[in-house]
Amino acid sequence: MKKSSTEKLRQLLHKPGLLVMPGCHDAISAKLCEQAGFETAFMSGFAVSASRLGLPDTGLICYSEMLNQGQNICSAVSIPIWGDGDTGFGNAINIKRTVQGYAHAGLACIMIEDQIAPKRCGHTQGKTIVSRDEAAMRIQAAVDARNEGADILIMARTDARATDSLEEAITRAQMFHEIGADINFLEAPESIEEMQQYCSQVDGHKVANLIEHGKTPVLPHQQLEEMGYKIAVYPLTLLNVSIQAMQASLSALKQGETSEVMSFSKLTKTVGFAEYYQEEEKYKF
Repeated sequence: MKKSSTEKLRQLLHKPGLLVMPGCHDAISAKLCEQAGFETAFMSGFAVSASRLGLPDTGLICYSEMLNQGQNICSAVSIPIWGDGDTGFGNAINIKRTVQGYAHAGLACIMIEDQIAPKRCGHTQGKTIVSRDEAAMRIQAAVDARNEGADILIMARTDARATDSLEEAITRAQMFHEIGADINFLEAPESIEEMQQYCSQVDGHKVANLIEHGKTPVLPHQQLEEMGYKIAVYPLTLLNVSIQAMQASLSALKQGETSEVMSFSKLTKTVGFAEYYQEEEKYKF
């Protein structure tokens, strides 16, 4: 029997060692993650909002757009994909629908957070969070949707470090674990000491969110694992370098120069022409 993406992810989480996860924003970036040998990838809301809408991660992208992007990504790869579910897009009933929708789309894990809608990127200014009771309600609704049959894991995120204190963020992370979240995520600790305190005081699988030149120290994998992190996610690396490469190429074109690009044959291979031609041959008569 073929394993679901969620079952594949459960098995990865039970394996020893740190699970390293790049961010993706569309089908081709997810396919590149898989071709590079990564066992899983994260569909970042920041990256999807930027690539699909050309807009900042400030709650402007909606549930149906994220769901559609998730379906396209999951259809393009065989590795489990984590999906950014923002605040769940509404009340408890909306959250349950969001979790169920992400599961039906093929996503293996959904992230739900405690910001006030419209939310924003965790490493930017102007964040606000809901009360502890409402945060608990959101994660309870997500866990209930999972327990009622949605084949998906729940990652619970708190942004309380930036708005209140590290202590409040740790309290919320502990609460999310007790409610039944599969993975917990304290966003944007600002020092190695804060990362160590979080890992020592919160049980369960923990995520280190590593944004180049962001608020959290980007540490070696071994050090993260020794601290107690299970997952290291790099949500914006591919978006970052792709924008940089496109800007350099456009600058060269404008000046009448040519930039170094991959061969057309390699490009066609990367996007899947070889597999398409092979499949096409089966139906020639």
